[in-house]
Amino acid sequence: MKFQGVLFFPVTPFAADGSMDEERLAEHIAAGVAAGAGGVFVACGTGEFHALTPDELERATRVAVRTTAGRVPVLAAAGGPVPVARDHAVRVARAGADGILLLPPYLVTAPQRGLVRYVEEVTAATGLPVVFYQRGTARLTGDTAAEIAALPRVVGLKDGLGDLELMHRIVRAVRARTPKDFHFFNGLPTAEMTAPAYRGIGVDLYSSAVFAFAPEIALAFHRALSEDDLPLVTRLLDEFYGPLVELRDEVPGYAVALVKAGVTLRGLDVGGVRAPLVDPTPEHVSRLAKLIDRGLEVVAA
Repeated sequence: MKFQGVLFFPVTPFAADGSMDEERLAEHIAAGVAAGAGGVFVACGTGEFHALTPDELERATRVAVRTTAGRVPVLAAAGGPVPVARDHAVRVARAGADGILLLPPYLVTAPQRGLVRYVEEVTAATGLPVVFYQRGTARLTGDTAAEIAALPRVVGLKDGLGDLELMHRIVRAVRARTPKDFHFFNGLPTAEMTAPAYRGIGVDLYSSAVFAFAPEIALAFHRALSEDDLPLVTRLLDEFYGPLVELRDEVPGYAVALVKAGVTLRGLDVGGVRAPLVDPTPEHVSRLAKLIDRGLEVVAA
């Protein structure tokens, strides 16, 4: 499986009655693919995986597969306890996904051998390629990462910790011991803020939540970073991404809630977030709207 460009993590739209809105999800994904997404990761972190039923996960995956029509890879989330994660994997495989983003149970502090065992047992449920998401208490050593990377169906590792020294050791260990083509992803919230640093340790791929509501900005940043256009990278970090992170950090969960608000601001009403997250206040939505306008102005200039 090949990944390139900006990776799109769509939100999961909810209707007024709280149900998942498949029609608007299809519209959201179609717009992202048309804008130039290099891959679609449906029903993952930005898509409120934590708040979806297994049936909704399967339906969301089916919508993504049907909408993309093979133009870009579609991955969907699986995670939690082993039996639940295996069920998720079977469901997204049945829905036609090209791969799985595996989210281990974060409240469990497991030994390294246990993390390997977790990946082994979940990946055995289907033949789909798997990207392991290192996050929370699922913290790998270089040796463990190399062991997981060597498993037959594991094709990538996404980092949500932000420990660059650890990630550098992981990249070096995996590349030294794993001959197959292996993908590393920067999976931090608002990943563009750390994309230059991750690029320095050989991690070029990243997930862009901004792409979900402002693909023009996300694509301009990615292009500027790829072409070493430091002035534009700096302006976007200073005038858009930096202030966005400051707003995001004011309320826990805004890494998702602000994205949904942004999609609605740009013309597609995707509803609010499910508990335990909360929707942005009117003041915060107003600040977000001004930030989007500013980011678009920088790109246009």
